[in-house]
Amino acid sequence: MQTILLNTKQRPSEVLCGEGAFAAAREYLAGKQAFVVTDKNVYGLYADAIADAFPAAQVCVVPAGERHKNRTTLFRILDQMFAAGLHRGSFVVALGGGVVGDMAGLAAALYMRGTRLVQVPTTLLAQVDSSVGGKTAVDHRGVKNAVGTFYQPERVFADPLFLHTLPAREVKCGLGEIVKTGILDAAIGDKLGAGSRLRDVAFLQELAADCIRFKARVVEADETETQGLRKCLNLGHTTGHALELLYGRRSHGEYVLIGLWLESLIAEREGVCSPAWAEEVRRRVAAAEPRIPAFRGARRGLEFALHDKKNAGGGVSLVLPKARGEYALFTLSPQKYGDYLALLEEGADARRGYARAERGSAPARAGEEQ
Repeated sequence: MQTILLNTKQRPSEVLCGEGAFAAAREYLAGKQAFVVTDKNVYGLYADAIADAFPAAQVCVVPAGERHKNRTTLFRILDQMFAAGLHRGSFVVALGGGVVGDMAGLAAALYMRGTRLVQVPTTLLAQVDSSVGGKTAVDHRGVKNAVGTFYQPERVFADPLFLHTLPAREVKCGLGEIVKTGILDAAIGDKLGAGSRLRDVAFLQELAADCIRFKARVVEADETETQGLRKCLNLGHTTGHALELLYGRRSHGEYVLIGLWLESLIAEREGVCSPAWAEEVRRRVAAAEPRIPAFRGARRGLEFALHDKKNAGGGVSLVLPKARGEYALFTLSPQKYGDYLALLEEGADARRGYARAERGSAPARAGEEQ
């Protein structure tokens, strides 16, 4: 088990990553008033383990899925926190994936202007990304993460034991953030290589620690995303978030992979990166997501992209791949970004889509979004 320190102005965090982290969480919270927030899927798998680890804790079980990441669920959590008689020295334990972590984190930040927070991420995405860095939020009026704040957890306990029960779609969800990080960090990208070990749990555990270290460095330098650096973590996310809000169905990480595919194409055509690097980005995407389906009406994603928090001045702001381990902030007019989204309406194979688009040939349709 590794300990990774994250030092921010708000609060220092310790991230314990590896086998034994869940046992360490039990030891850390022993004798303390704890309030566990989890979802129905996780509770169905780990109810006994939760009761054994936190025997005196009240458990708040919320519906699973992004569509429940809203003010209704948030206030349900807060109501149960009040009923449990929590105080500012109590611990909120976010035990689940990114949706649980975001909502429980925001509830902890709001309750009595801040109670103590611990994250126990149970998905690959939450372990490599969302549990670290203090972003908390709920979606509101069709805008992802529109209501939230930065609130650092005291501890994060990332144990690979939870990865063994993940369905294939949840693994792919985490791979979206891993591939993104490998594009931003050359050393992690080199370790990913051809992507042949992306289903190996031991390898994913090793990558989780690397991704956490990278994100910790970024967050320490730009905790509240005001200096510009933390925006790099949104690589692939402008398009990913827009499609996620428009269509649902797929996981966040899958949409990030699709966003990376399209935004590498944008970077190439706008002269931000070389054709060779854009092709390399798409090759890495293809290792995790071999086919990019057709998205009927994808241009409608522009409406959601225009509400992205990165935007300024009426355009659509993107974080684009620039070179190995480098990124660029870039703004497109709404019309031009909508034209790029329209490329997704025809579908493409992630390994050959750009060549097809350039030749103007009709690609095979796969897994169309309705």
